[in-house]
Amino acid sequence: MNEIIHELKRKEKEAADEVKQDIQEKRSAAGRFFYSLFNIHDDQMSYEDIDRMMYENTIIHGPNMWILMMATFIASIGLNVNSTAVIIGAMLVSPLMSGIMTMGYSLAVRDVSLLLRALGRFSVQVIISLVTSTIYFLISPLSEATTEMIARTSPTLWDVLIATFGGIAGAIGNTRNKKSNVIPGVAIATALMPPLCTAGYGIATAQTKFLLGAGYLFLINTMFISLATMIMTLIMGVPYHRSISKRGQKTINRVIFTVSLIVIIPSLFIGARTVYDSVIDANITRYLNEQFTFDNTTVVKTETDMSDKSITVSLVGNTISPDVIDKLEESLSEYGLGDFTLKVTQNSAIIPDDGENGDRITMAIQEKTINDLQTQLDEKDEKISELDTQLSELNKQIDEYNSQTTDSAKMSELGKKLGDVFTYLSDISCGTMTGAEGDYILLSAKSSKKLTDEEVQTIENFIKSETGTKEVKLQITQPKK
Repeated sequence: MNEIIHELKRKEKEAADEVKQDIQEKRSAAGRFFYSLFNIHDDQMSYEDIDRMMYENTIIHGPNMWILMMATFIASIGLNVNSTAVIIGAMLVSPLMSGIMTMGYSLAVRDVSLLLRALGRFSVQVIISLVTSTIYFLISPLSEATTEMIARTSPTLWDVLIATFGGIAGAIGNTRNKKSNVIPGVAIATALMPPLCTAGYGIATAQTKFLLGAGYLFLINTMFISLATMIMTLIMGVPYHRSISKRGQKTINRVIFTVSLIVIIPSLFIGARTVYDSVIDANITRYLNEQFTFDNTTVVKTETDMSDKSITVSLVGNTISPDVIDKLEESLSEYGLGDFTLKVTQNSAIIPDDGENGDRITMAIQEKTINDLQTQLDEKDEKISELDTQLSELNKQIDEYNSQTTDSAKMSELGKKLGDVFTYLSDISCGTMTGAEGDYILLSAKSSKKLTDEEVQTIENFIKSETGTKEVKLQITQPKK
C-alpha cells in the first residue's frame, strides 16, 4: 500500500515539474518575442561605423554648403508666398540634421573634440542660413508676414515633444545598416529650416518678434533633437571615448540639465496660454451657438478681445430686447466665461471683412433688406385691399343712386308721354315697384271719362313698349258714368 502511495506522489511530482517546465518555456518564448519586437540593436551599425559617420558629419564640404543655401532660398520663398509644399521640400533638402545629431552623440560618448567640431560646423551652417535668408527677404518685393511665418513665432511644449520624439526616431534610423525614410520624416516633423529663415525675415525687416520667436523655436528643436540623440546613444551602449573625466562629465550633465530647464520653461507658459485660449475659444463658440438662437435674427460677426475680456456680437434682423440681453450676460458664467463682458450691436452699419464672415454679413444684410421690403409690400397690399373694398362700396352706392335717379327720370318722362297720348288722363304718377312676383310698373292717374277694357289694355301696352317691362298695374280713378 505504501508503495502505491509513493508511486502516486512521484507521478504527481513529475506532472507538476512538466507543467512548470512548460510554463517556463512559454514564458521564455513570449520574452523572446517581445525582445525581438522591441530590440533596439536589430540591424544596428557597428560602433566603429557609427563613429566614422559622426566624424564625417563634422567635416565642412563645399557641396553641402551650396545645398544648404539652396534649401534656405527654397524655404524663404515658401514662407514668403505662404506655400506649405515648398517649405516641406526645403526641409527635405536641408543638411542641418546631421550636425545636431552629432552634437548629441558626442555628449553621450564623452568626446569634447567631437563636440567642438560639430558645434563649429553647425554654427557655420546657421550663419550661412541666416545670411542667405536675410539677403532674400531684403530684396524680395513681398514684405508682409504670412501665416507660415507667424506660426513659427510662438513655440510651445508640443514643439519640445516633437523635437524629442523626432530626435529619438532620427537616432535610431540613422544608426541602421539599411537606411529608411526616417531621417527625411524627422526633418519634416522637427522643421529646422523654416524657423531659421523666419529669423532671417525678422533681421531683414527689423522685427524683433520674428527674430526672437523663430530663434527660440529653432533653439528648442536643436537642443532637444540633440538631447534625444544623446539618450538613444547611451541606450544603444556605444562605448565612451573617455576624453572627459567623470568630474567634467558631471559638470556637463549639470549644464545640460540647467540649460534644458531654462529653455523649456518659456514653452510651458506659452503652451499653457495656448491651451487656455483654445478652451476659451471653444466655450465662446458653444455659448454663441446655444444662446444666440433667435427667429429672424442672425449673428453676422463676433469679436473676442482677450486683453479686454469682452465678446462683441453683431446682429441683423429683429431687435432683441434689453431683458433678453441681460439674460445672455448672466448665462456667460455657465460656459466658464464669467469674467467676460458681452457687447451686442443690432442692425448697425457693419463693414464686411474678407472671407466667409464677410459673406455671412452680406447675406444677412441682404436677407434683412428683403424681409423689410416684403413687410412693406405686405402692408401696402393690405392697404390697397382696404381701399379696393371702400371703392367697391362707394361704386355700389353710386350705382344705386344713379339707378334711382335714372328710374325717377324715366318715370317722369313716361308720365309726360302718357298725358300727351292719352289726353283724358290727369294727375299721372308712375313708378317701379317690387312685389312677390318681381318688379312691375305702377301707374296712378285720373280719367275724365269712363274707360273701356280696350282703352285700359292700350294704356298697359303703351307702358310696356316704352319701358320694356312685362308687368304693369294700373290705378286709374274713373267717373261713375
